[in-house]
Amino acid sequence: MGFSVTLYDHLFTHVATRIDPERAHHLGFRAVRLGAPALRAAHAMLGTTGSPVEAMGIRFPHVLGLAAGFDKNAVGIDALGSLGFGHVEIGTVTGLAQPGNPQPRLFRLPADGAVLNRMGFNNDGAHAVAERLRRRAARAPGADAPVLGVNIGKSKVVPDDDQAAVEADYETSARLLSPYADYLVVNVSSPNTPGLRNLQAVEKLQPLLEHVRRVADAATGDRRVPLLVKIAPDLADEDVDAVADMALAGRRDDVLDGVIATNTTISRAGLSTPAEDVEALGAGGVSGRPLTARSCEVVRRLRERIGDRGTSGLTLIGVGGITTVDDARERLDAGADLLQGYTSFVYEGPGWPRRIVRGLED
Repeated sequence: MGFSVTLYDHLFTHVATRIDPERAHHLGFRAVRLGAPALRAAHAMLGTTGSPVEAMGIRFPHVLGLAAGFDKNAVGIDALGSLGFGHVEIGTVTGLAQPGNPQPRLFRLPADGAVLNRMGFNNDGAHAVAERLRRRAARAPGADAPVLGVNIGKSKVVPDDDQAAVEADYETSARLLSPYADYLVVNVSSPNTPGLRNLQAVEKLQPLLEHVRRVADAATGDRRVPLLVKIAPDLADEDVDAVADMALAGRRDDVLDGVIATNTTISRAGLSTPAEDVEALGAGGVSGRPLTARSCEVVRRLRERIGDRGTSGLTLIGVGGITTVDDARERLDAGADLLQGYTSFVYEGPGWPRRIVRGLED
């Protein structure tokens, strides 16, 4: 493992950092997909890593999954699972296909172990992704396939102040994608779609979640798909409390099953990268190590507010700045039931998920 880490570090430093980050992502993801059969064979010989976790009525192979944003279009779910992720969250998928924001829109901040992005929900749209998931389901990916989360968001052209239009837009994605999802996530927290974060206000969020719940239930029949909401780290503490209270009410009404905390931050506080360099990159959300403290704090505040999972019935998924085994343990100690990563996967390489899971077992 030491050799592979050194090799990845060398490739990342001397090759990947000289390529546009978005292009490097596509090349790396293609390599993962091409190498998946060999990875599956190797891991079958090594055996399963991690202890199963029960959450939302689902048996997760272990606590660590891949956050939304890496596989936006459901093109490599099982290949990513072969790297050691116990669950893979695809998306964010929108009702309408959209190109996202103009390039360049993805930037590395190596001094901070961070990424700045303003992708803008670039994706193929719910109809195309649903067809891809239908074909995957027909192939019967097998018992070792990762748990599949589907993250849905608002199409850019839909105005956030038109509640009926917003609900209709999310309805398209929920109706088409729920039948293939092990769990569904309503994303109202990306900073890169104008007006999206306004939907985090409880008076807008609650009816939206209730509508998505009804649509998902109608689309899946007897199989109830767990529903979560993903929130931003930039919420004020009183707004985090309001989300917690709404989540508890939603759990009692059989609407909501959990909260994912947190998405990227618009804050630039505490970065080691020179301020003028960061400013030159422009707008976007920061992910990675700068999120560690605040994301952990939000998880802890949510858990204290909602109580333990056995009492509340709510699942908390901690994401944001989880780089080391100690980070992962701290997030679990703060009250997370499951964990997700993305930026550390980019910086640490394909061996990262198994190192985290193995470290937690040790």
